[in-house]
Amino acid sequence: MPQVTAPSIPSNQVMLTAYGAVGDGETLCTEAFAKAIDALSKKGGGRLVVPRGIWHTGPIVLKSNIDLHLDMGAVILFAADETLYPLINTSFEGLDTRRCQSPLSGTNLHDIAITGQGVIDGNGRYWRPLKKSKVTEAQWKEFTSGKGVETKKGYWVPSEGYAKGEASANMNVPQGMDSPEAWESIKRFLRPVMVSLVGCKNVLLQDVIFQNSPAWNLHPLMCENVIIDHVLARNPAYAQNGDALDLESCKNVLIVDSKFDAGDDGICIKSGKDADGRKRGIPCENVVVDGCTVFAGHGGFVVGSEMSGGVKNIMVRNCQFLGTDVGLRFKSTRGRGGIVENIYVDGISMTDIKTDAITFNMYYGGKSVAEMLADGDNPDNNSKMPVDETTPIFRNIDIRNVVCNGAGRAMEFNGLPEMPMDGISLTNINIIAKKDAEFHNYKNLKKENVNIKLEK
Repeated sequence: MPQVTAPSIPSNQVMLTAYGAVGDGETLCTEAFAKAIDALSKKGGGRLVVPRGIWHTGPIVLKSNIDLHLDMGAVILFAADETLYPLINTSFEGLDTRRCQSPLSGTNLHDIAITGQGVIDGNGRYWRPLKKSKVTEAQWKEFTSGKGVETKKGYWVPSEGYAKGEASANMNVPQGMDSPEAWESIKRFLRPVMVSLVGCKNVLLQDVIFQNSPAWNLHPLMCENVIIDHVLARNPAYAQNGDALDLESCKNVLIVDSKFDAGDDGICIKSGKDADGRKRGIPCENVVVDGCTVFAGHGGFVVGSEMSGGVKNIMVRNCQFLGTDVGLRFKSTRGRGGIVENIYVDGISMTDIKTDAITFNMYYGGKSVAEMLADGDNPDNNSKMPVDETTPIFRNIDIRNVVCNGAGRAMEFNGLPEMPMDGISLTNINIIAKKDAEFHNYKNLKKENVNIKLEK
């Protein structure tokens, strides 16, 4: 991969307060952000400084050559008001659909940055549903005592419109919405990713805390030359679809010295879903993940399940996963298509992994591994299906120098009988787990110094 370089930002600088913003946590600053960004853009770009305070705002739309810089003590708090977020055509979970406009977004831009010691908060509690099994009794009582509705036992959604949208949806994408009024009636269900950067080139996210997103937290899509450096992306452990970072169909990316604490996957590599992803045909490629920590989350480092455009040339090294459901997680299913290849993992330390330290599951059905085990899911991995463009392919994956102290199961390799996983190499792997490794439907598996110790 070529050397990844930081964006070029002009030296101009403006203060958000110069455009009428008030950081009292109540005054709506949407217009002030827009005016400040427009003014900077007319100067050719520069740094927009957000000083200490709580800046309550609707959506912020970035422009090229601009660094949104948050001073220490600065909190951008996005408003809990669906009327401020218009419906737009976008991609969600790898499919083309409509969603609410993201709180912070940029499309087809170049040389953009979000930097500083401050916090960006998506007010996700306003948007997200809740499973009772993920919270304490006191939290459940608190969340469900206001507006909203319990659509089934132990499952609460924030509005009747949300419930209507979910009832008509297939994997979070509504069906049968034949008018603008129909879409508006389910608007709360169409919760957005918090930071959406689409088709951008030369991107820097540095030092900022990104938290409490409505859906996914950070979502670079079809971007090139991206640096994510020393950020913290976090969500409550109960956050539905609360992925910390979803890097989708991007090229030439560094993710370094960052921390992720999520209600879903931590660091996740994607490239579109099923026919929509194959039609886009843009792989996620040339990515280095180095020196990162993942706390809670369904997976520490994850590939898939939306990988229909392909994933290739990925290096993950010097990382630690502490208390994730799974450590290294590779997931797909029939119907996706796509090729995942040339993945290199070197130097991973894991503790307190709830299920599998390493898993390759080609039968993903939308559940976490913990949920699959709790529900007793046991896919038929003996019956072959025809091989075509919808058959996912995983090959040439090298994993070495992994230490795990405490896992539910050491490893799971569950490939498709018609397309076994090919060319998996395991070297210097030491795992302490409750259950041994399981291997199904693979070929050319190489193991050297793989040690699994079962807990007594």
